Amino acid sequence: MTVIDKRRVLERPDALRDVVIELGCGPAKRHPNSIAVDLIDTDAADIVGDALEVLQRFPDASARLVTSSHFLEHVSDPAPLLDEMSRLLAPGGTIEIVVPHFSHPYFHSDPTHANRLGFGLYTMSYYARDPIFRRQVPGYVRRDRLTLRSVDLHFKSARPFYGRYAIKRVLGTLFNSCRYLQELWEENLCYIFPCYEIRYVLGRTDDVARRRAE
Repeated sequence: MTVIDKRRVLERPDALRDVVIELGCGPAKRHPNSIAVDLIDTDAADIVGDALEVLQRFPDASARLVTSSHFLEHVSDPAPLLDEMSRLLAPGGTIEIVVPHFSHPYFHSDPTHANRLGFGLYTMSYYARDPIFRRQVPGYVRRDRLTLRSVDLHFKSARPFYGRYAIKRVLGTLFNSCRYLQELWEENLCYIFPCYEIRYVLGRTDDVARRRAE
């Protein structure tokens, strides 16, 4: 697929250090100074093209943050993208991913969602080292250079359901208060109190190990 570098970002490889890369930016950036990527040519997009092809053009260890919000559910296989994200991550860098939780009441209504399974507490535990949850999952597709740093459940309702939104925010505070309650909720309560979205934060494994040693 053709990659359109609207701002000629990729023509300046010497400037591609300590950057913020925003995947699937849509009509507006969430990070004002980010290099925004989208498949659709929006005003916010700096680079238009397939996200994997775009990431492959960045040098190693060039990003302090790679972020996406409601993007990864449109990708059938996240593994190649996670490989590229980890390659681009500079020492001390962060990967931040926000996606709909599998209990999201509208998740399966969207025909553009390529990942039909959805995302849960343990999804990234299959792709990265997981020191935070008690339940452990098989590591068949694990990327050892990535470690899961945090997972947060976001409970809310879409507009105009403001009353429900307020109630769900209270539930979110409760269920996010500790890992035990997060795991209890997903196993037993997720279809009674559905979650809107989930946020994963990952980092380089050597960075996490260094912090623990200090």
